[in-house]
Amino acid sequence: QLSCLVKLVTLRGIPKDLDSYPKDVLLFLSPSDYAATGSCRQYFANTGKANLDVLQRESSQRKQLLLEALACLKISSTQVNKENAEILGRLVCDLGGEYIRSSGGNLLKQLSQCDSFLPDQEEAIRSVISSGNTTFGTPAAWSAFTLNELNGLIPVFDHSILQKIPK
Repeated sequence: QLSCLVKLVTLRGIPKDLDSYPKDVLLFLSPSDYAATGSCRQYFANTGKANLDVLQRESSQRKQLLLEALACLKISSTQVNKENAEILGRLVCDLGGEYIRSSGGNLLKQLSQCDSFLPDQEEAIRSVISSGNTTFGTPAAWSAFTLNELNGLIPVFDHSILQKIPK
């Protein structure tokens, strides 16, 4: 339905008010389509807020979206800084374990919004959390606020992490 809506909306060209459309619609446009109304950074900041699950997780369209986002943000290594993590938003859900490990805690806030993880992502999240080298510190120092912030990641935590969290 969204794909059809995009075809109707763009029938007479790309509208100048794309930012006022639902973010999910933008998933069916390319950054070059959006270029007339804003930058690729703005496009990915908006698509990062969209419900990525309208595209199948391993679909070529979703993979291409992530590749274009990385190119736009000039992320050439597996390390993503906090600013770029915020722009990517939910697109971080598709980053592999190597990105999660290399980026330290920079991706945790965005990752906590993901609905599911692949095994290598789960392992990387546990590794980053266990290291304690994040803004959240070690699990032994966490509060209820911290757990609330990381709520979406709790199912990934293993026994060794859970036992360190203060009651």
